[in-house]
Amino acid sequence: MDRRKFLKQSSLASSLFLVPSFVRAFEEVASSKLGYKRLVIIQLSGGNDGLNTVIPFRNDLYYKNRPTLGISKSNTIKINDDVGLHPSLKPLKQLYDKGYLSIINNVGYPNPVRSHFRSMDIWQTATDSNKYSQSGWIGRYLDHYGTHPHSAIEVDEKLSLAMKGETLNALATQDAKSLYNLSRDPYFKNLAKHQNDTHLSEHNLGYLYKSMIAAQSSAQYIFETSKTVSTKKEYPNNKFGKQMKTTAQFINSHLQTKVFYTALDGFDTHVNQLNTQKRLLGIYAKSVEAFVDDLRAHNTFKDTLILTFSEFGRRVSQNASIGTDHGTANNIFVIGENLKRQGIYNNVASLNDLDDNGDLKFEIDFRTIYATVLDKWLEVDDKKVLNKSFKQLDFI
Repeated sequence: MDRRKFLKQSSLASSLFLVPSFVRAFEEVASSKLGYKRLVIIQLSGGNDGLNTVIPFRNDLYYKNRPTLGISKSNTIKINDDVGLHPSLKPLKQLYDKGYLSIINNVGYPNPVRSHFRSMDIWQTATDSNKYSQSGWIGRYLDHYGTHPHSAIEVDEKLSLAMKGETLNALATQDAKSLYNLSRDPYFKNLAKHQNDTHLSEHNLGYLYKSMIAAQSSAQYIFETSKTVSTKKEYPNNKFGKQMKTTAQFINSHLQTKVFYTALDGFDTHVNQLNTQKRLLGIYAKSVEAFVDDLRAHNTFKDTLILTFSEFGRRVSQNASIGTDHGTANNIFVIGENLKRQGIYNNVASLNDLDDNGDLKFEIDFRTIYATVLDKWLEVDDKKVLNKSFKQLDFI
């Protein structure tokens, strides 16, 4: 088969970066090594305003800095005498009341960067702000502990840096059936006949071809396994709602997948923030509520941990466009059935002790959360994945 023709005409070839693995997809996972716990990561892209998400409604400085942008005390969903949630997060308050939510405040990293792309790279690679990496923290987890392309799945059409390893990448798909049909591309099927050709090597297209052959097995496995489960639970009719529904289907069908990655875009609220954040947080909360209910109905929530983050928070003061500009520290939501520290994990940020740029000071390095999840939830060596040791927390 002519390789130039194959690359030009195969639709699957355009997504090859998703699945560079040579391991057979149907290889059994040793439960003693990986267990059955699953991690679901939700990325709020654009920099969600944490100060209007977890609201210090008793603090006068909050309203002084946000005279028109601040959420009024009467509209805040109170979770204690001093702090409340954005009114769109009512579904999360129900999870909070059941002990399923832990809110970790003031999360960030030293020498923060306010660029979307660079800050997201830092969060996804778990490196210092002055260092760069071509592999993500989940990708390195796969390098050490993954066994096939679907050990981690991003429920999207493209793969984030977080999911790319040095020797093994995760798999990206929005729909199991579409991925399966894509893997049956006639050029792809014809490729299998040539996998042992002597001209294939790491120096031309051997790596590429073998990766796609491995992906075909994963695509069939995901499709055949996940189609055995359906849900009657209604999810919001939007992209993120569909992502969470697909993730629930994958989990409830007991795919041999340890990590799922999803994202909700649009949080870069420089202008007219109130309506945008209200809409987005509503989408997030309703989708997560449906997701948790779906997992509980299938008895899989007990083995699932949900981690929600954004690449940075926003400035304390509103801007002239009734929005907020890029800031630093933010809050993280951890959702699970067996949390050790439920509710507010630590105090909200001080508004009268800001950094030199007038931003919130970070208290907790986000990598301590990653280290905790890796060690205590996924039960692997966090130092191998993060390349250094971080003090762990006790929320799980």
